[in-house]
Amino acid sequence: MTDKTEAHIPSETKAEDSALITGISLTVALAGTFMAFTNVKDGNINQAMQDAQARRINEWSYYQAKSTKQHIAEGTLEQLQSLKMLTSTATPEALAELDKKIADFQKKVQKYEIEKAEIKTKAEAWQTTYDDLNKVDDQFDLSDATMSVGIALSGVAALVRRRTLFALAVVFVVFGAVMGLSGFFGWGLQVPLLSKLLS
Repeated sequence: MTDKTEAHIPSETKAEDSALITGISLTVALAGTFMAFTNVKDGNINQAMQDAQARRINEWSYYQAKSTKQHIAEGTLEQLQSLKMLTSTATPEALAELDKKIADFQKKVQKYEIEKAEIKTKAEAWQTTYDDLNKVDDQFDLSDATMSVGIALSGVAALVRRRTLFALAVVFVVFGAVMGLSGFFGWGLQVPLLSKLLS
């Protein structure tokens, strides 16, 4: 036996509702599948970001160690130069040995300066890598957030049978798909305001 309210619904309305529910179902299924792929990729991006961050920190620690060694060498060099000025009565052999030590420490200071420059370049390169990966991470985060909103709106649209609400859900899903594809293919699409709000 059919419900009386169901008997009064025109067949056109039933067909429209059925088409709406089918569209919503397909949209949710596609969005969910796409989100699964973007989540895997975003997880890999996060691991690469952590690696870049650790390497950057290691390089700056190494830079600091070289700076400390350089400062010690500079201090020793200054002491040796002062000692040379004060020892005018020293033997030529002693002065020659002092000159040799001064030259050695001058080389050490220069060597540390060169090594620090190389380490700084590596540290800055890792920072650039991290920043580039972070932009991709932001793209996947925006994709995930907007797709989730689209899926939620699709659920509400299915409950209230509103095509306009479903159309709004599709806008969110499409935007999420564009951001996700941008992350996958390295497109430079960024939405700084939204990224800032989500970070």
